[in-house]
Amino acid sequence: MATDNKNKVLNVPHLRFPEFSGEWEKCKFGDIATGFDYGMNAAAKSFDGENKYIRITDIDEASSTYGEKDMVSPDGILSDNYLVKDRDILLARTGASTGKSYLYKKSDGKLYYAGFLIRANVTKHNPYFVFSQLHTHRYWRWVSIMSARSGQPGINSLEYSSFPIFTTSLHEENKISSLLYLLDERIATQNKIIEKLQSLIKGLVDELMMVLLQGELYPFSSFYIKAGEGGTPTTSVDEYYSEGTIPFIRIDDLTCKYLISNKDFITELGMQKSSAWLIPSQSVIYSNGATIGAISINKYPVCTKQGILGIVPKTNINVEYLYLLMSSSYFSKEVSRIITEGTMKTAYLKDINHIKCPLPSMAQQNNITNLTSSIENKLSIEQDCLRYLNLQKQYLLRTMFI
Repeated sequence: MATDNKNKVLNVPHLRFPEFSGEWEKCKFGDIATGFDYGMNAAAKSFDGENKYIRITDIDEASSTYGEKDMVSPDGILSDNYLVKDRDILLARTGASTGKSYLYKKSDGKLYYAGFLIRANVTKHNPYFVFSQLHTHRYWRWVSIMSARSGQPGINSLEYSSFPIFTTSLHEENKISSLLYLLDERIATQNKIIEKLQSLIKGLVDELMMVLLQGELYPFSSFYIKAGEGGTPTTSVDEYYSEGTIPFIRIDDLTCKYLISNKDFITELGMQKSSAWLIPSQSVIYSNGATIGAISINKYPVCTKQGILGIVPKTNINVEYLYLLMSSSYFSKEVSRIITEGTMKTAYLKDINHIKCPLPSMAQQNNITNLTSSIENKLSIEQDCLRYLNLQKQYLLRTMFI
């Protein structure tokens, strides 16, 4: 927004290509898109080789693209009414993922959309330009307000059609979209680089574990001095959180090997009034509830919420080796066998303790970690590059849109 001499607020972005001028027009999403139709209520079945089925969980959180790792097909009679087509945007309408969106790409093939998604077709404007506005801070603030009216978050088709959209000339929309598309492609390439490095490390670790598993095995309980889940202080008590200085780790913080930053904090009183405990640095932080297997090494003392274990290794255990062990396919497979189904999937520590694990000498542990360290250093550099690219995109979304 900008202001002229008469203090009139103008509908223009802060950052703009120099050849464009004039105000953008404000309208409703429903003014520039048609449909806002609900998807098909069909169960998923194994992929039949032709008909793909997109559900909320098939939309990648980071890139908002269709994930093809676990493709499925819709079961039952198929209708073209539920086919996703060119210029279609899908919107998640319920649950924790409310607000998540996807823009159809022809390369995604023959795609049907599920019932918890809403389809809108952008008719005359650049669909990528409109889609990009669904990733701005303004949009997510609107989603937060709109979906907070009940215990279960949700936004219906009528509400989505009321979201304020800003439009400009098609020439300017195309130029902005081209820039953001190129950046998104670069981010996608960076993600592939990271995935390949992670696969390389995982393959190397799995090979090493296969050799070590031929030797003597020990229960996991013999690997640590102390281990246990954390706990969440009562969120309604302000004294447990306000001006807190103790790092409080959630699952979203466990994205890289080394935990070097976090978003949330609690107070000393909050820690005392919950089952949270202070986990010393150079420990392993491992999620054992809901999302199981996220893992990091903390570089500073932290507390965790429930469903996340802190594991303080013994002096004869290299924390880097413990991290590799717990990241291996062998350990993941063993954990999957002891998961307890319930309100939330959980791998309890008492059961993890019985998993038999290889325990080589400290010298052998060091040799193993040295084998992977150079690749992990490269991975860390590439992850930093990805963070910078995402920051750049957020800056552009913040400044090139109203």
